[in-house]
Amino acid sequence: MRLRYFNFFVMMICYCANSYAQKPALNKTLWYKNPAKNWDEALPIGNGRLGAMIFGSVESELIQLNEETLWTGGPADPNPNPGAAQYLPQVRKLLFAGQNGEAVKLMKKMQGPNTNMYQPLANLIIKQKLVGTVSGYNRALDISTAIATTSFDTDGVHFKREIFSSFPDQVIIIRLTSSKKAALNVNFGLNHELEHSVKTDGNNQIVLKGKARITSDERRNQKPLIYTDSLHHNGMRYQTRLKIIKTDGKLSTDSLLNVNGASEIVMMVSAATSFNGFDQYPDKEGIDENLKAINYLKTAEKKTFDALKNSHVSDYQKYFKRLSISINDAGDSLANIPTDERLSNYKKGNPDFGLEELYFQFGRYLLISCSRPGGIAANLQGIWNASIRPSWRSNYTTNINLQMNYWPAEVTNLSELTEPLITQIKHMAINGEKTAKNYYGAKGWALHHNSDIWAQTNPVGEGTGDPKWANWSLGSPWLSQHLYEHYLFTGDQKYLKETAYPLMKGAALFSLDWLVEKDGYLVTAPSTSPENSYLLPDGSKEVKM
Repeated sequence: MRLRYFNFFVMMICYCANSYAQKPALNKTLWYKNPAKNWDEALPIGNGRLGAMIFGSVESELIQLNEETLWTGGPADPNPNPGAAQYLPQVRKLLFAGQNGEAVKLMKKMQGPNTNMYQPLANLIIKQKLVGTVSGYNRALDISTAIATTSFDTDGVHFKREIFSSFPDQVIIIRLTSSKKAALNVNFGLNHELEHSVKTDGNNQIVLKGKARITSDERRNQKPLIYTDSLHHNGMRYQTRLKIIKTDGKLSTDSLLNVNGASEIVMMVSAATSFNGFDQYPDKEGIDENLKAINYLKTAEKKTFDALKNSHVSDYQKYFKRLSISINDAGDSLANIPTDERLSNYKKGNPDFGLEELYFQFGRYLLISCSRPGGIAANLQGIWNASIRPSWRSNYTTNINLQMNYWPAEVTNLSELTEPLITQIKHMAINGEKTAKNYYGAKGWALHHNSDIWAQTNPVGEGTGDPKWANWSLGSPWLSQHLYEHYLFTGDQKYLKETAYPLMKGAALFSLDWLVEKDGYLVTAPSTSPENSYLLPDGSKEVKM
């Protein structure tokens, strides 16, 4: 099955499994005996805004970084295909005459630009000089504390790395320790696939700065196929700061941060973009990403590692500890077996109720880690994307995947985490009113198959997409289910009156205008399904209309 058919946490539990030095408690730890071979096996951490995938390599560690607002492009064009509306009556006439193929051709003329892409922030590379053979390797993610660890022994020395992404302090914190004095000799660097610069800032900090592409398809001067292109901007600015805040070793800098002869290194990753809202150009109207990243560091570095860790765990557990699950009193009877081995055994038909408990809680862990109040809604991959050209643009696929990400929120006692989704729906409703009017002459608001951080709502496809997905137009009533479900779980009448009801009313108004009379019935036409086709009476496979 393709990755797109999974919400991001259902996909990831199938691959993430790693190791721990001590016996995990109550099936709350994923662990391996080996480093990750690829991105699918890396361990995810996140604070809603900053995410990281941790590979756990010993001598050359890769930590792939993301920031939730780093996307290509800028505010959505309210009317990218001014001639689209003229085709709707023609499409309906052809459909009612049974000429589906001709209707499909015209529907492609109603399409607009594809969405923008979610982008990686940076790669953090940790190179550690070692002497001797590595033994006792463990790599783990404790989902009860949201802390990842990598530990190993070599030449009689025990090394440990602890990593977590703090919501209270808005930085990623990394601590390296050794059991022997002066045994840590490490180089730290930042890089990115796109054009960027890396400079030192003092003797304990390096800074990576870059700019996202103008559009997802890098169309700087090339005219799109059938629609106007009014993106008059230069792309979003971003930066990543890596700073060592404590060490007993010797510091030096070149293009890297170098630490020699240490027994402890505590460092922070701070990052920010110029994103300033879905309707603001990130270059001309963007915020000062430099100041934002610096201020996060200035606040966090005043605290001790223990204080940072304690506030992180306390904040995370106020969500995670709200729900417990026990399946047949499984407890942690198999927790001393690596998670990948447990998964392999489970696939062979061996019962492991503790693994099922872990699977369930891992889904909650990921939602807590990538969707916090005040932030951005979880996209196809949450805040864990390593590619500048990710599958399905790592966008909001609104026929099912965006909804799937949030299905567990209310029922697993994480109601507040739907706030970013509700905010995204508000933004899509604003743009969707223009789409409903400009494309269909309809009231209310319309949303099609794909959206992005800019709340794009037009049909995508660029004149070549299959209308069964590109022209699917009923995202607004579909998402209204989440709006009403949030009210059912919270009983918040103020929210219902001021937020949910107006949005649901707008979706209903569009649905009413989308209906058209035929043979005494009100029907939807065109009516497409992104995931389904059917056979026509003559045996041919056709788009469902």
